[in-house]
Amino acid sequence: PLPWQSELNSFLWTIKRDPPSYFFGTIHVPYTRVWDFIPENSKKAFHQSHIMYFELDLTDPYTISALTSCQLLPQGENLQDVLPRDIYCRLKRHLEYVKLMMPSWMTPDQQGKGLYADYLFNAIAGNWERKRPVWVMLMVNSLTEVDIKSRGVPVLDLYLAQEAERLRKQTGAVEKVEEQCHPLNGLNFSQVIFALNQTLLQQESLRAGSFQIPYTTEDLIKHYNCGDLSSIIFNHDTSQVPNFINATLPAHERITAQEIDRYFRQELIYKRNERMGRRVKDLLEEYPDKSFFFAFGAGHFMGNNTVIDVLRREGFDVEHTPAGQAINNGKLPKTLLAFSSSSPAHHPYVVSQELPVLMHPQKEEEEELLPHLLLPDGIDMLENVERKYKKKKKKKQQKKQRLRQFNDLWVRFEESATNPPPRIRIINGYITVEPQPQGHGWFSPARKDTSSSHQLSHSLLLSLLTLAMHMVRLH
Repeated sequence: PLPWQSELNSFLWTIKRDPPSYFFGTIHVPYTRVWDFIPENSKKAFHQSHIMYFELDLTDPYTISALTSCQLLPQGENLQDVLPRDIYCRLKRHLEYVKLMMPSWMTPDQQGKGLYADYLFNAIAGNWERKRPVWVMLMVNSLTEVDIKSRGVPVLDLYLAQEAERLRKQTGAVEKVEEQCHPLNGLNFSQVIFALNQTLLQQESLRAGSFQIPYTTEDLIKHYNCGDLSSIIFNHDTSQVPNFINATLPAHERITAQEIDRYFRQELIYKRNERMGRRVKDLLEEYPDKSFFFAFGAGHFMGNNTVIDVLRREGFDVEHTPAGQAINNGKLPKTLLAFSSSSPAHHPYVVSQELPVLMHPQKEEEEELLPHLLLPDGIDMLENVERKYKKKKKKKQQKKQRLRQFNDLWVRFEESATNPPPRIRIINGYITVEPQPQGHGWFSPARKDTSSSHQLSHSLLLSLLTLAMHMVRLH
């Protein structure tokens, strides 16, 4: 049973101004596990705000493409070439075990939604031999029974991004893909090998029943639903990196584990907090009459050197908002009505020079875009991208429609001046782009077999000509 709203703690902070803006802490678990425990004033703040900002734009295809490129080894290299042979063999053996066990880990609800084990394994672990070792370490860490059972439902921050899009709210991102990705690639080789080896040891011990993970997903959900604002678990959820420090390690390995922990804490939390806080400040200063809702990982608001600390140093008044406290957005100016939920969708809001418009990459060599491990749910994200693409394509087609004329029935013999757009499909968890054949006329070798629609055009044309001849004879 749910506790009374007044008994809940809140992951909501109010930036006091007119109209107010908000910080909201999220976690990377299925939203259905936490949504009922989120206080009503947090949900109201989300709905009343007009511009939503996230760490990354989770609905942009470029986000997935750039993150995929960042995870891959240099062209021509494979994991087998860079890993020690014993670790590579253990890794391959563990992935075979996971693939074998995954059908038994799937829930009836997942199977009822058409989510199958092979599809899910390929979506998470596909192309693993081309990934950098640090990303393989994160992948292995996420291939557990508990995590597999939670796949298929959007995690909280992705759900909020999808809701914002559905409500036609303006959205944006305060970070570039590279700023989240490059720190992970910054570990030196010996540190990466240590981290991958420790991760494999943990998973092998779990299989043998001789090890228990200190912080599980269930612990994370419990602390979040209880409103534990001081829990260190949220830092690990925010950085998405497992904790390697434990008392059983030899002295020299414990030093390495501490170095890795300090590095990730500095690069994935403190430095990002400073950067994110500065960009939030830029938005608030440049648009003082707009109401913002900033949804970042909860770990960015807890501990030392938080995003909130950055804003307070810049002179902003930020206060924690308890569950029972009323949300008052003040008198919203008329200019803000353009961002209401009933207005047409906007392009993402980008203001400072530090936040340039992200252009789609021009590289054509990467035809397969893999779901991102650090982001919530790659499968759901990919399907959302495909829906978004189809929706835009349909709108473009509707705009191009015009009244049909008689000469539309004629079949053109000249070379086509334009090529149709490529088809985007999702196969086994990958986005694939299928370009249409170029440089062919209607009767080129590639089009010897005309479609039924072309045949219908010929038949209709002949019928009309025959009818015209009969009319001439009658008159």
